[in-house]
Amino acid sequence: MQKFFLVLAASLLFAQGALADRVVARVSISEQRMYVYHHGTLIHEWPVSTARSGKITPTGTWRPQLLSKYHRSSRYNNAPMPYAIFYSGHYAIHGTDQISRLGRPASAGCVRLDPANASILFDMVREEGMDQTRVIVVR
Repeated sequence: MQKFFLVLAASLLFAQGALADRVVARVSISEQRMYVYHHGTLIHEWPVSTARSGKITPTGTWRPQLLSKYHRSSRYNNAPMPYAIFYSGHYAIHGTDQISRLGRPASAGCVRLDPANASILFDMVREEGMDQTRVIVVR
């Protein structure tokens, strides 16, 4: 009987792993880097810009809530936010036209990416599904 429960427990752990997120975008504020995992394998490492002094990029774990390919900011003078992946209210991962500022804090709180990289991530999330994607932001 004990062997049965051990096999059952191992099967449940395997099933749980099989249901793991297909896409994980992990943002390190201290490093100003994003690490993108696909099916558990690191496939991209990109510079980002998170919140500049006086602003915040919240830390935590979320599922994307909305994808908006040609988004424009309603808060910041209609600023372009291409390939926006909204994950926490008005916070999003998106492309920027301020590529030279990537790698250091510069945003009002969003996670900025080179538009080419934002496009890649956007397509991955769209293909794999928002329910199979996780956004993790750490200090």
